[in-house]
Amino acid sequence: MNAIPARQSTNGRARVAVPSKGRLRDEVLKLLTTAGYPTSGLRGSGSMALAGKGLELIEMRPRDAAAALCAGALDGAFIATDIAMEHRVTEFASQPLGFARSTLVVASKDDDGRADLADLSGCVVATHMPNLTEQFFEEKGVDVRVVAMGGSLEGVCAAGLADAIVDNSETGTSLRQNRLKVLTEIKACEAEFVHQSGHPALEDLELRLEAALAARQHRYVMLHLPRERIEDLILMFHGLESPTVLPLAGRDDLAAVHFVAQNGQLWERLTDLRDIGATDIVATQPVALLDFLPE
Repeated sequence: MNAIPARQSTNGRARVAVPSKGRLRDEVLKLLTTAGYPTSGLRGSGSMALAGKGLELIEMRPRDAAAALCAGALDGAFIATDIAMEHRVTEFASQPLGFARSTLVVASKDDDGRADLADLSGCVVATHMPNLTEQFFEEKGVDVRVVAMGGSLEGVCAAGLADAIVDNSETGTSLRQNRLKVLTEIKACEAEFVHQSGHPALEDLELRLEAALAARQHRYVMLHLPRERIEDLILMFHGLESPTVLPLAGRDDLAAVHFVAQNGQLWERLTDLRDIGATDIVATQPVALLDFLPE
C-alpha cells in the first residue's frame, strides 16, 4: 500500500471530521464538550466550526471521513474500527473512545448446516465493507464472492439473497430475530479518534480526550470520616495516597475527606466505607481527570 499523504493546510489549522448524524455523533459531541471544545457551530452535514486555537471541525459521514483521511484531505476523524479497516487507515494513530462498541462477525442462516468459514467456499457474502471482507476471506484461504449491499444485511441473508453476511452486531438480537448464527468473530469494534501525527492541535485534542475519558471512569468522592480512620480509607482504595483532608467547624473528631476513585471500586467499597464510620457520602463525576490514577 502506498504511503498516505499528509494534508497540506493553508491556514495552519488541523481539520477533524465529526460524524454528521446518529448516536455516534451525539457521543462524540458530548465528549468534545466535556474536553472543553465548543461544538454549537456544528448543525448538520457539511457544517464547519472553529474549536479553539488551531483546530477546525467538520461534520461528515464516517465513511466519507475515512476516505478523505486516507486521501490526505483531513487530519483526523472520529470513526469506528471497522470503517478504519475498510478504508485502510489503520496505520494512523488511533485513540479508542470506549463507546459505540460492537463485534464484526460472519453470520449465516442457523439451519444451513454450515459450521465454520470453510463451509462458505464458493458462496455469496453480502456486506457494507467489501474491501475488509475480501481481505479477511483471502487471508483465511476461503474463496467467496463478496457483494456490497446497503440496508439490513440480516434481512438479505434471511431472504436467501446471500449465503452469509459480514456485519456489526451489538447484542446479537437482530441476528437471532432473523434466525442467523455467528460463524466467527472478525474484530471487536468501537469508536476511535484516528489522526495524523505531529500537529500540536491534534496532540492537544488527544490529551484532552484522554482526560475526559478518564473522568468518565472515576468519581470525585466527598465524605465525613473519623480522623482515626483516615489510614483505613487509604488502605481501602488502591492507588489512593494523599486524600484531601479538611477540618470541620466545631468538630475535632471528624474531618471532611475528598478523593478520586474508580467507579466500580467505589460501589464495591460502599459498605466498607459505612463500616469505618463514613457519613454524608457524595460522589460526582469529575469534568476531566488530568493527573491519571494508577491502573
